[in-house]
Amino acid sequence: MASVIVVGTGIAGLVAAFRAARTHSVTLLTKAEIGESNTRYAQGGIAAALFPDDNIRSHIDDTLAAGAGLNAPAAVEILCAEGPERIRDLVGLGVDFDREHGGSGLAGLARGREAAHSSARILHAGGDATGAVIESALVAAVRASEVAILEYRFVRDLIVREGRVVGVEVSAQGGVDERYEADAVILASGGAGQLYAHTTNPAVATGDGTAAAYRAGARLADLEFYQFHPTSLAVPGNFLVSEAVRGEGARLLDATGRRFMGDWHPDAELAPRDIVARGIARQMAAQGGAPVLLDATALGSDLLAERFPGIDRVCRAHGLDWSREPIPVTPAAHYWMGGIESDLRGRTSLPGLYAVGEVACTGVHGANRLASNSLLESLVFAWRSVDSLGEPWPDFGPVVGADAGPAEDRSRAGTGDAFTRGQLQRLMWESAGLFRSAAGLRAAAETLTGWAVPGRAASVGALEDRNLLDLGRLVVGQALARRESRGAHYRDDLPFTDPGFGRHSAVTLAPVGPRRPAAARKDSAHALA
Repeated sequence: MASVIVVGTGIAGLVAAFRAARTHSVTLLTKAEIGESNTRYAQGGIAAALFPDDNIRSHIDDTLAAGAGLNAPAAVEILCAEGPERIRDLVGLGVDFDREHGGSGLAGLARGREAAHSSARILHAGGDATGAVIESALVAAVRASEVAILEYRFVRDLIVREGRVVGVEVSAQGGVDERYEADAVILASGGAGQLYAHTTNPAVATGDGTAAAYRAGARLADLEFYQFHPTSLAVPGNFLVSEAVRGEGARLLDATGRRFMGDWHPDAELAPRDIVARGIARQMAAQGGAPVLLDATALGSDLLAERFPGIDRVCRAHGLDWSREPIPVTPAAHYWMGGIESDLRGRTSLPGLYAVGEVACTGVHGANRLASNSLLESLVFAWRSVDSLGEPWPDFGPVVGADAGPAEDRSRAGTGDAFTRGQLQRLMWESAGLFRSAAGLRAAAETLTGWAVPGRAASVGALEDRNLLDLGRLVVGQALARRESRGAHYRDDLPFTDPGFGRHSAVTLAPVGPRRPAAARKDSAHALA
């Protein structure tokens, strides 16, 4: 029986492991306990055109509009067309989505509307605990399967033999080094929110899979596009306050109580996320850095407690009664549109290596993810990746484009100045966050070049720092190369969208040869041209 290693236990990893176990010997690795992932903390919900007053075309159009001209149309069509059936699969696996009172069947599912969606198509579970409910059901399904689950295994690097990925190098508890080999490796290791001083991501989100794939020679794409959620609670930990709260009618106010988002977009609080996040950041700057206020008092205490029990609980734990007074909020790093370039079946530029979920860049989100499409992307493309196991590998061609090319890997040499993670996070927040400029990015690049993880990183924390440093350099480099503003990438010095940059960026550590158009490849998400 062919073997598969799956790395990561969010929705993408769990779905891939569960499905692959039907036909393959599956080993599932996670660096923490099973279920600790970004998925667990996803509040708002999962989008799908399931209802009679909605349609797949509308979902496609909304996704393309949010992506600022950089979506891969084929990937978007697959996401929206296959999404409804995958939701039915989740229901079959025991995911208990919330229902309207007395509702039954799929038609009885409760649904909400979020920013930039033209219809109410966001399914939720447990009020604002959608990710946790999905995670719980999938963990139960995987535990009941033949999958071998190995917790507290940190994947240090990929094993590449004769140009093909054949396994992973792992650090286990106690500093023990392990190696696992298989016919295929599926990376589902999530994003890298810990690059930034303010993030809604859990501590495990340190970009380990993306960094390991880069060091192995895989092509990465669109790294400059990092989405910042407009509203995290302005308390230690930056707890996410779901966009669904604004979808239900909450309003953003400045320090004087004035509603201000109408100054920046006609859709005000329901404008695309990047616009709302920047609007909040500008207002905070105008009032000396003080958080803005989210006013949900009109929704009433009963609705807030029932629809958003997790947020309600955290607010009250911090002495905030959001049913009576507005709560302070601030933007925070939330989701990475970029990642390991993958085609429509999760295959990467390295044979034997698949990437699904936030670690991947299918092109489906373009320059700015549409709200509640992330869980759906993980579900749809994890499913498709398993269907392609054992199929011939496509030709990805060379990296192309003036802003693409090889990058030197300096962090492994262990030379340079030591740094702290806090220093890195502050630098990224200030220079490669919501607002960017050539001067700030160049200064950040120079600082990052001078940093290194001393010696051979041994502890998990040091390994994570190595990964974050690698990725910080890449994000800064790609943000500097994209000389325009588009979607989640905003340049103060270039506050316009340039049609000449209406293409995907890419970077790889491996030699790429002469610049020439990429060869056409079947079932590819985008051609990086």
